[in-house]
Amino acid sequence: MSNNRKYLIAGNWKMNKTSADAEELIKAILLELGDKNGVSVVVCPPYTSLETGAKVLAESSNVQLGAQNMHAKASGAYTGEISAAMLRQLYVNFVILGHSERREYFSESDEEINEKVLAALESNLKPILCVGEKLEERESGDTLKVVETQLLGGLVNVPEDKADQVVIAYEPVWAIGTGKTATPEMAQEVHAAIRVLLRDRFGKATGDKIRILYGGSMKPENADGLLAKEDIDGGLIGGASLDAKSFVKLVESAAKASA
Repeated sequence: MSNNRKYLIAGNWKMNKTSADAEELIKAILLELGDKNGVSVVVCPPYTSLETGAKVLAESSNVQLGAQNMHAKASGAYTGEISAAMLRQLYVNFVILGHSERREYFSESDEEINEKVLAALESNLKPILCVGEKLEERESGDTLKVVETQLLGGLVNVPEDKADQVVIAYEPVWAIGTGKTATPEMAQEVHAAIRVLLRDRFGKATGDKIRILYGGSMKPENADGLLAKEDIDGGLIGGASLDAKSFVKLVESAAKASA
């Protein structure tokens, strides 16, 4: 872990929790977290709970708000969609883009995801750009090729002076919600390859500032091993983010790794 990258633990709640549930969970996270602030912490509830989240977090400087997706256009006839400006109005700081579930179930292409990344940066939102391979792609030895295509496709036209606002999340699709996890060594191998691509794309100084999260069934039992690796700068957390105690244990693992 480089000294100039602050660990980031982001919770992706996916399609879980009503507004009332969200209030309860965020309050529980704040209570468990106390005044630890050596780690960046982000919660990403569904759209319907963002306003509630913003109100609960208004008093907190320790936890930031993120969204799970957004549309690339600023406004218009896009029924059911949400723009970057709407997110900014609710004090959202981060937005997850290109999650494997969006790629799989909603057929999002690298081009569409790239448009969203550029629109997010334009609105001062920090995109969490997700990349990762499926099981058959790993088994056929295509992991690095798939990751490179998704990564560079998502970063087209991103200016170097805004690149360090981008967060990359490597999530092997075969390890999401399956309980399977890449070993720390497997994860670090891909993270290191991503770091090389980022340095090639933006120069060493900027490439070294960009945080790369691991997102594939990170939980309290395996977090220490993953977060000890040089290029793993935090986690994009699914299931474990729905429980305050589990989520805060991951923050504590990150704090320990940065000590």
